[in-house]
Amino acid sequence: MDISAKAEKYWPTIGLEVHIEPKTRTKMFCSCRNNPNESVPNKNVCPICLGHPGMLPVANREAIKQILKLGLSLNCTIPERAMFDRKNYFYPDLPKGYQITQNYYPFCLGGALPIFLSETEEIPTVKLSSIHLEEDAGKLLHTNMANATLVDYNRAGVPLIELITEPVIHSALEARLFAESLQILLRYLNISDADMERGEMRIEVNISLAPIDADQTKVDVNSWQANNGSTNQQNEFCRSTSLGTKVEVKNINSFKAVEKAIEYEILRQTEILERGEKIVQETRGWNDAKEITASQRIKEESDDYRYFPEPDLPLIITHSQKEGEGLFNLEELKREIQELPWERRKRFINNYNLEPKKVILFLKQKELGDYFEQVVNEAKNKIQDQVQLVKAMELVYNYLTTDLWGWIVKENLNSSQWQIPSDNFFFIIKNLLDNKISSKGAKIIIEEIIHNNKKSPAEVIQEKQLEQLSDPSSLESIVANVIQENSKVVDDYKKGKENALQFLVGKVMAQTKGAANPQVIRDLIQKLLK
Repeated sequence: MDISAKAEKYWPTIGLEVHIEPKTRTKMFCSCRNNPNESVPNKNVCPICLGHPGMLPVANREAIKQILKLGLSLNCTIPERAMFDRKNYFYPDLPKGYQITQNYYPFCLGGALPIFLSETEEIPTVKLSSIHLEEDAGKLLHTNMANATLVDYNRAGVPLIELITEPVIHSALEARLFAESLQILLRYLNISDADMERGEMRIEVNISLAPIDADQTKVDVNSWQANNGSTNQQNEFCRSTSLGTKVEVKNINSFKAVEKAIEYEILRQTEILERGEKIVQETRGWNDAKEITASQRIKEESDDYRYFPEPDLPLIITHSQKEGEGLFNLEELKREIQELPWERRKRFINNYNLEPKKVILFLKQKELGDYFEQVVNEAKNKIQDQVQLVKAMELVYNYLTTDLWGWIVKENLNSSQWQIPSDNFFFIIKNLLDNKISSKGAKIIIEEIIHNNKKSPAEVIQEKQLEQLSDPSSLESIVANVIQENSKVVDDYKKGKENALQFLVGKVMAQTKGAANPQVIRDLIQKLLK
């Protein structure tokens, strides 16, 4: 979708609301099991999560701990006191007629998420407004049976973390990278699997367009981005002081859909503004099949949810300077947080001399990155020559991210199936460096070990006869015969036809049944023809 031409006249401003289902054993305010994979409808329910009269909620300590760890990771302010509120609205999947949420005093304020999946040297950040904790609603199941809608309350009362960004995102790509970066962080912290297909992470987009005032003073783009957290490199004008009319987009169920929904809305709103019409404040749904948004309801004014403090839950002291007070010690929580993804990114770039874009797969697939480090450490312990070590590290990266990763994806392997012992993988790399096996041979060895992990690389090399002939003296007579039998091709090579050399190499490879080292053959041919 080409939106660049007309869109240059308008400045998009985007904010995201992200709902995350944390991994807790029980629901937010009762002891029912929190099982997102439960297939039997209305199995994990009780009088509390079904809203029966007189039932009192008790807050889930583990859910609070998880939101505080997320807030600490994102450098949020953690207020000493937090409380829950009632958000009143009536809908079939909300059994109580209200939702317990946080409106006035959330657990986390401010903060920012570094977009560490960016391929740029400097990592841009997106500022956050708040992160709060609430309970999820049930699930409506629309059927063809007498045009009925069924309700499954298994999800009702499940903990839900809602993260709200400031309206500081200005492109569809930036929004997608933010969402992907957040998912990885949640997995690093073991807060949630954040699988969008299973509804464990749900995203709503708020987007508005404002005309760019060409008469405004031009500003330093880099300075503006540093202050506002934007990665937008296109616009050199200061954005309008007033934002456009906000449109909310729901039903987004993938990162690709986040990007496409924003692109579509920018184009749709641009065309409306170009016709001299006004944007209508509304909620729209994303149609994944048609890749369009469709109006769901007009919002002429903000909803009145009649928030008020939840009378059945006490004020929560999250932490305190006074000994014995507060649910958690923040310093102890910080010590539980291990290396964060953006810290890992920096370390991989510095320690292994990798470009930012080359680190991305190791950030997304943490186990693959851990394995890369294990194999590289084997190389560091066994290779003293620095030039050889650099070559070995490059080979480790290439074979992990192409051949091994290719097999993992193709056959959907888990770590126990693909993790060749690191010393065995290094053995393959060292044989490549020493020209004892070919690149093709290395691929065969990796595939064979994955399918039969009891074998060692040495056994595969012997069984498959993969060791290359790299000793020039053992190949010289074969090369001499090939030269003698192909005098016309030799003449072509002497006339400057480089393809002739490759032909001769192929002939030698055929006679050695692929066992010879191609580079050794090339060198020998050139030496003999001199």
